[in-house]
Amino acid sequence: MDKKAVVVLFGGQSSEHEVSCVSAQTIIRAIDKEQYDVIMIGITKAGHWLYVKDLADIENGSWVQGTVTAVISPDATKQEVICMDEDEVKTYHIDVVFPVLHGLYGEDGTVQGLFELAKLPYVGCGVIASALGMDKLYAKIVVDRLGISQAIYVPMRKSELKDMDKAVAKVEGTLAYPVFVKPSNAGSSMGISKAHNREELKAAMIEASRHDVKLLIEEAIIGRELECAVLGAEDVKASGVGEIVAAAEFYDYDAKYNNAESKTIIGPELPAGKEDEIRDSAVRIFKALDGFGLARVDFFLENDTNRVVFNEINTLPGFTGISMYPMLWNAKGVDVKTLVAKLIDMAWERRA
Repeated sequence: MDKKAVVVLFGGQSSEHEVSCVSAQTIIRAIDKEQYDVIMIGITKAGHWLYVKDLADIENGSWVQGTVTAVISPDATKQEVICMDEDEVKTYHIDVVFPVLHGLYGEDGTVQGLFELAKLPYVGCGVIASALGMDKLYAKIVVDRLGISQAIYVPMRKSELKDMDKAVAKVEGTLAYPVFVKPSNAGSSMGISKAHNREELKAAMIEASRHDVKLLIEEAIIGRELECAVLGAEDVKASGVGEIVAAAEFYDYDAKYNNAESKTIIGPELPAGKEDEIRDSAVRIFKALDGFGLARVDFFLENDTNRVVFNEINTLPGFTGISMYPMLWNAKGVDVKTLVAKLIDMAWERRA
């Protein structure tokens, strides 16, 4: 049987560029090379799309010095990658795309729109689910209708910070300190701060506004940080539950990727019924956002009350060595090679 061509698209312009490069390596190694030829396309932080010849170039970071531009054509009659250097233009037929782009300009529905235009099967959530999942504020608006507990929140526009006293009053009229301040669109906890008082709140809102024009200020939920992986299309399955034990006051970017003291626990002990509640809520949220393929849904288990509180959903979770999503499925007997194969199979299911 003739092999099909899968494009692995990685890198990107978001703050999660480096994480994407590591996730891509895991996925490229896991793809069945007897079924698929892999075409690797990296997007630099500046937004330049490059053809990448060898996996080793991703491992050592030299791919960013490449000279062959490679773009996915939006022409729905072609389904091809166009590669261009100084001397020639080549085209390669492609059958399916595996986007391994975390954060803005990749996990937010933008690149999914390109795949829809090109009529290309692709892995993961579609335009709507990706956009909603990336935008914390609008995800909360959808989840509000499900009756699932969330932190009380105050939305804020960057333009409102011009009158800082009024912006602070808006927050303090609803929430008590401490509060979490987040950019509505950002990943890997970039731009998130915990504010314990008015001065910290002002600084936190300014920092968050560097990442997005929409801000989300939330009450601080004191409790355990729990995550659940979902997989499927029409028939959506939930994994078991994992727990994050952060080495910092909260699980920020540095605690996730740079602090060896942060730990992940697969199958932690939970009060009776709470694992089933988290798994059920994860599937309900995924379906409500029109999810497809995969996502990781994050919760808190509040201290004292044992209340399950929805935190956020990630529609293209990491595939690094410390990423919860593949670890949760591995604990259920689905290794990363099987997981990647299932995800690509579902891309064909979407097309059908």
